[in-house]
Amino acid sequence: MSRAILSAAPPPDLGPAAPPPAAPGGGAAAPEAQPSAWTRRLRRHGGAIRAGLVGAASIALFVLAWHVVTENRMNLYVRFGNVPSPSDVLASADAALGSSQFLTHILTSCRRILYGFALAAALAIPLGLLMGRFKLLREMIFPVSEVLRPIPAIAWVPMAIMLWPSNEESIVFITFLGSFFPILLNTLHGMATVDPVLGRAARCLGASEAAVFREVYLPATLPQIFTGLTVGMGVAWVSLIAAEMISGQFGIGYFTWEAYSLVQYPDIVLGMITIGLLGLASSFAIRLLGRVLMPWSAAR
Repeated sequence: MSRAILSAAPPPDLGPAAPPPAAPGGGAAAPEAQPSAWTRRLRRHGGAIRAGLVGAASIALFVLAWHVVTENRMNLYVRFGNVPSPSDVLASADAALGSSQFLTHILTSCRRILYGFALAAALAIPLGLLMGRFKLLREMIFPVSEVLRPIPAIAWVPMAIMLWPSNEESIVFITFLGSFFPILLNTLHGMATVDPVLGRAARCLGASEAAVFREVYLPATLPQIFTGLTVGMGVAWVSLIAAEMISGQFGIGYFTWEAYSLVQYPDIVLGMITIGLLGLASSFAIRLLGRVLMPWSAAR
């Protein structure tokens, strides 16, 4: 009985609640200031800004070191006596950009890369998906691809000239070969990493084989596919430049080799820098496309 009375008794009166702490000077506490839009944007993109600044500083240091060793004609076992300085290359770039011939070389190489790389992606990605899905197809094609893959692109130049009726088609074919195998192997590797339980679950829910490919295998393989596309683009540029140096009449590779034949050293470096910038822009475009198609990967 006494326990029931105690439990039913109201709680003791503890008095009024304590007031919130006052701000210094006796006034009410000010609300916490919210960060501005610029501050929030800076916090969100701080890593990218820092990476850009570090990259710009590293390039500046590289150009400075290049300027020092070439202006002083240093011979540190590697002979820099004949290497043009940054100012010489800048003067060569100014003259080349004022000529339509240099722009023609760039556009020709970009057109060849676009044709060869697009054809390689259009064939290698579906073939890699099918090889990863059907064991018999993989057993038929994989040994042949492994025999052809180690052959360097430059070894294909004589065969390509015999196979195709024009130099333009043979150069595009060599570019295609350079990018085909990295895309194929990465797509095949991506299919091998997909959990088979996902495919069986989709089929149990009534999905057709095409729907399983579209909704399960393709999204799960996209990261490896874009890795293959990035690697394939780099190999495509290597293959293209080698083909243009041997059998081309236009293109940035031909421009670089012609500069060597004419002993125009600043033009050689200009061609090399142009190749690097074009390759960088191509890889950046692929990564940007990957972020658009894989927003979940960008969110991580």
